[in-house]
Amino acid sequence: MPSMHSENLIFTGYNYFKKYPSYYLGGFFLMNIFDIIGPVMIGPSSSHTAGATRIGKAASLLLSAPPVRADILLHGSFAKTYRGHGTDKALVGGIMGMEPWDIRIRDSLTLAEKAGITVCFTTGTIDDAHPNTARIVLTGADGTTAQLTGASVGGGNILITQINGMDVSFTGQNPTLIILHRDLPGVIAQVTALVSQHQGNICNFRLSRKEKGGDAVMTIELDGCFRTDITDEIRNMPHIHGVILFQLN
Repeated sequence: MPSMHSENLIFTGYNYFKKYPSYYLGGFFLMNIFDIIGPVMIGPSSSHTAGATRIGKAASLLLSAPPVRADILLHGSFAKTYRGHGTDKALVGGIMGMEPWDIRIRDSLTLAEKAGITVCFTTGTIDDAHPNTARIVLTGADGTTAQLTGASVGGGNILITQINGMDVSFTGQNPTLIILHRDLPGVIAQVTALVSQHQGNICNFRLSRKEKGGDAVMTIELDGCFRTDITDEIRNMPHIHGVILFQLN
């Protein structure tokens, strides 16, 4: 017979994973041994340090040019403890391309200043967001900008919820194609046909758009490693604005 405490934990976990379904399937929580042991990382916290590094790295992949400015909004517990838990250093380290185990994360703020990257942290509230959420706006040397909102959901795992103002939902556990495009008939069919030609197996697909016929974002998660040159082929298709292949792991 489980204790009242364990029943509460099960109930809380069920509600959490129903809200964030990428980790919940068929009545079971999807975990592997690395979720239990925890990631290889620079401490002190898998959620506030390792996960934050991956959020920063995901944001850097969106930008087509080296960053010269990073505006970072911190929400929830990130906003309350980011200095003490090294979340600020982890996010900036990720933006500079570091992995969670990179010892340079401890000096990332100084390294960013030396690299000519202006970093601005603010705290605030993001509606309906996980407590460990950051919204990052990067500005490149060529004036381009990229915006990403992501949450660190435990054990170093992340959930990306917004890209350039449009809703998405992916974890980075699988190779993920993010395709910015015009919402027109046939665009999705062309892209998925090309993925099939490259022997890619789609394990998750999501479309986000602001209005019919306007800008849209395709999120395609794939099983296994994937050839990076597919991005060039997709980029050359009609009505495609941009392509990013996330392979965080």
